[in-house]
Amino acid sequence: MGGVKQGWNGRFFEDFQVGDIYRSRLGRTITETDNIQFTMITNNTNQIHFNTHYASLTEFKKPLVNSALTLSVVAGLGVSDLSENGFALGWDYIKLPHPVFPGDTLYSESEVISVRESKSRPAQGVVKVRTRGLNQDGIVVIEYERSIMVWKKTHAPLMALFPEPKNA
Repeated sequence: MGGVKQGWNGRFFEDFQVGDIYRSRLGRTITETDNIQFTMITNNTNQIHFNTHYASLTEFKKPLVNSALTLSVVAGLGVSDLSENGFALGWDYIKLPHPVFPGDTLYSESEVISVRESKSRPAQGVVKVRTRGLNQDGIVVIEYERSIMVWKKTHAPLMALFPEPKNA
């Protein structure tokens, strides 16, 4: 039968359990344009990100993707599973074990390592995850841990934001 079907609303605090692993269903290929634009927008003057001649003189022989872009893309790939109904509280560490180059495709995998009620916000809880970003070859290019404040389902703000159509 037809009709409007409820879309994905993301996970809520009650949905998380220690040991859960969430893998992004999408990958994101980083283009040279992505890298140069992000680097310029963030005022990063390190030429290794935007000057091919300069980069050719380094051990990498070609431009590197800005590490802040790598972090942003990998974190973004996990939003629908982890933080769509919350917000970041902090990052415990970030490691970059392998370089990312324009043309690489990134994927995100996050493991829930702790879940606890919030002491100061009874309508929310704190979820801590360890995330790995992998390239198309399965090589880990970034790893980090972060904590997220996540809404409990019965307290989440506005579940349905789509406006009701008005008859003209």
